[in-house]
Amino acid sequence: MSKKKNTNKKVKKKNNINYSKLNKNKNNSNVKQDKLTMAVDQALKLTNQKIDSKQKELIIQIFKFVVVGGIATIIDWTIYTVCCRVLNIYPLISNIISFSISVIYNYWASCKYVFKVTKNKSKKRLFIEFFVFAILGFLLSELLLWIFFEKLGWDELLVKIFSTAIVMVFNFITRKIFLEDKN
Repeated sequence: MSKKKNTNKKVKKKNNINYSKLNKNKNNSNVKQDKLTMAVDQALKLTNQKIDSKQKELIIQIFKFVVVGGIATIIDWTIYTVCCRVLNIYPLISNIISFSISVIYNYWASCKYVFKVTKNKSKKRLFIEFFVFAILGFLLSELLLWIFFEKLGWDELLVKIFSTAIVMVFNFITRKIFLEDKN
């Protein structure tokens, strides 16, 4: 009888090890997703809000979009500063270099972490669409800066914040439409 108990204990230990291996092999993005979902659930609970799963997914996606965009902005500004101040590259050329590198990062991170990318388009086509809309967002930002700073005389930092918010919404919508799987 004691042999059976020992055998059962060994099976249980073996099963526990297997489960723990499964948990350890869990994709880090799934773990982060779970933490993010838990944070959203807690925030909704604190504010007494009830939303369906699609709305919760959208909130999480917007949060990820903001984080990825924030990192892309840091990359853009850092490279721009290094190009201008350290490498003495003309500011307009520095801006093209920094913008291009940040867009490449943003494309990669958006496809990996933010959007469920469609399989119906080639990666080349997705990148071209992404880049075209990034340029349109950049031009929209320039237009808003020109109108509100140059023509209306608003404070340049206020205009930058305003234009960034508008372009962020534009970027999210266009990327959701053109990158994401419709299913």
